[in-house]
Order: sequence, then C-alpha cells, then structure tokens
Amino acid sequence: MISVGIDVAKGKSKICIMKPGGEVIMAPKDFRHTKNELQRLVVQLHSYDEDVKVVLESTGQYHIPVVKYLSDNGIFVSVVNALRMKKFTSQDIRKVKNDRVDSIHIAMYGLTYWSELEEFKPANEVYAELRTLSRQYDNTIALLVGARSNFANLINNVMPGIDKMLADGNKSNRTIAFVEHYVHFENITKKSEKQFVNDVMKWKTKKGYHISEAKAKEIYALAQNGIPVLPNTKSTTIIVREAAKLIYELKSTRDTILAQMQAFAKTLPEYSIIRDMSCIGEVLSARIIAEIGDITKYKNKHSLIAYAGIDAPPYQSGKFNATERHISKRGNAYLRKIGYEIMQSLIMHKPDGDPVFDYITRKRAEGKPAKAAMIAGLNKFLRIYYGKVSELYSSLHSYC
Repeated sequence: MISVGIDVAKGKSKICIMKPGGEVIMAPKDFRHTKNELQRLVVQLHSYDEDVKVVLESTGQYHIPVVKYLSDNGIFVSVVNALRMKKFTSQDIRKVKNDRVDSIHIAMYGLTYWSELEEFKPANEVYAELRTLSRQYDNTIALLVGARSNFANLINNVMPGIDKMLADGNKSNRTIAFVEHYVHFENITKKSEKQFVNDVMKWKTKKGYHISEAKAKEIYALAQNGIPVLPNTKSTTIIVREAAKLIYELKSTRDTILAQMQAFAKTLPEYSIIRDMSCIGEVLSARIIAEIGDITKYKNKHSLIAYAGIDAPPYQSGKFNATERHISKRGNAYLRKIGYEIMQSLIMHKPDGDPVFDYITRKRAEGKPAKAAMIAGLNKFLRIYYGKVSELYSSLHSYC
C-alpha cells in the first residue's frame, strides 16, 4: 500500500511517496514533465511489490500530461477535486503551505481515502477531441467578436454612418467588403457621382451584393457630408484592410472547427437525442455533448448537475430563504454557458409542450426571477438529458 502524492505545477511537479503510518519512502522532490523523467518515475513505481496509487489534484490543464502519461503506462492515478483536497489539508493545525508540504498532504490523502480513490479513466477519443474543438470554437468566437468590434470602430473613423446605410442581414458582410474596397470617404468623393455609381455597380456585380443606383447615390452624398477622423493614408489603408482580413480568417477558422465538431458529434448515439430536443441546433448540440462528455462517467443525474455547477452549495442550513439561495458555480463554466444559451433559445422560440420551457414558465409564474427560472430550467434539462441518454446506452449494452 504505497501512496504517491504529486503537487502539480506548470512544467514540473513535487512528488512524495509514503506508506501507512507516515513512513516516507521518498521525501518530496521535483520532477519535470518530460518523457525521460516521467518514464523514470513509471519504472520506479512498477518496481514496488505493493499496490501503488498516484494521487494529485485537478489543476486546470497542468496535471493532464502527467495523468495521461502515467495512466497510459499502467499506473493507477486518481485525480481529486481541488476543493476536497483543500478541505482535507485545512485540517492540519500548522497551516503551512508550500509545494513540499502540499505533496506530503496529497500522499497522506491517498492513504486516508485509499479504498475510496477513483481511478482516472481516459475520455473516449471522440469526446476528448470534441471538447478540444468546442473550447477552440468558443475562443474563436470571442476573437471574432473582438475583431468585429474593432472594425466597427475603424468604420466610424474612416466612413462614419456607412454601417447603418449598408446594414444587411448577414453579419454586415456587405459593409465589411465595401469598406475594405473603398477604405475612406475621400476615395469616394475624389470621383464624380456618376463615376462612383458606375464603379459601385461593377463592384457589386463582381462580389454578388445587391446595391441599387439610388443607394449608391445616397452613399456618395454621405461621403460628401461625412467627417472622417483618420487621414486617407497608406497606413490607414493597411489598418482597414488587415482588420477586414482578420474577420474573414476568423470566420473561416470558425466554420472549419464547426464542421469538424459536427462530424464528430454525429458519430455519437446521443446526437440524435439532443437534436430531437426543442430549439437546439447543430452548433449547440455538438457543444453541449462536448462539455457533458461520456454520460456513463456520472453516477447519477445529481452528479451531472453538480458537474455543471448549478447545484446548491454545500453546508447550507435547511432553513433558508429560497430567493437568496445561489448555485455553487464550482463546476464546468463552459457547460453552464452553453446551457444558458439553450435556455435563451427556448425562451425566444417558446416551443409548445416542451417540458423544460413549460417548467421555466411555471417558475416565472411562481415569482422566480428570470435568471433563477433559467437555472431551474437548465437543471431540468440536464436531468432529462441524463435520463434519455443513460436509457439509450443501457439499451445499446443490452442489445450487445
């Protein structure tokens, strides 16, 4: 019975190896997250004649390479929730905190809860890749929002008012293309109205946009009366066109990632279930599956709700005012975000007979604030999802 406590940091970790009774086999020492040093650790742990369990706490992304390498090489690894580990270490009356002491505490945790340690199970490759894609999709969307905001500011400085005049229903693609082409009002007004109108007609035909001659004349009048802030220089041209190029590139990246996400999601049995649920399109379907992952890893529906961080926080009294109760927010923030998007879609479309939307409506009628009603709705949604997907996998296993 040997417990290996690892206190994980970026690029390196502190390790302590202990046996029952506080016997230290290896005092805390550093090792780097390289193949050579991890392989030496694997060889050492396999050399022991007793059962060996490695324990470490979840630390964002830093622990993942260590866990994967050890697990792939046949080592029992248990990843413990950081809050649970913190509660355990807080029992030490000395309250000392450093990497050396932390690795000792983690090893002691392993000995204390030896029989309760759950072995880390690598995620199904499809779920793992799907989650990676989903997180990158989220980052790309954030970058795209920022790029569009930046371009909107540039428009106000080179062609104020053109965005409203050319507003279309496709995320202002026409506006971006127009500003990228002409860059500055001075490039319009240096032409005669007739020359500009003719030029716009050729441009819009080539690009496939609709702009009437009347609209072209309105743009010319706007340019004559507009007051750009930035000068019509080569630097301004570079800034505007590179800003437009960035938007195009981010949109292409978004679409490529999304296509791959959907391809992976469609290979999973639960995809058909999520698509049958109200107001959840292909994007949200792929993303919610990515964040929930393999349903079989959850003990029950309450585990999934806790993972989403929409359960009530622990240590609450049975006597409380319901209007003052808050969710724990200790779970997966990405899952909560996507879940809220689904709730907003339900509220927007108001599907008849949908149990989740009806539940949200009932909670609002009971006087719940809008946000509280959405959280209640998300809670119900996850319970329904868990039930349907669990039933599906049970039937598949029975069939096999």
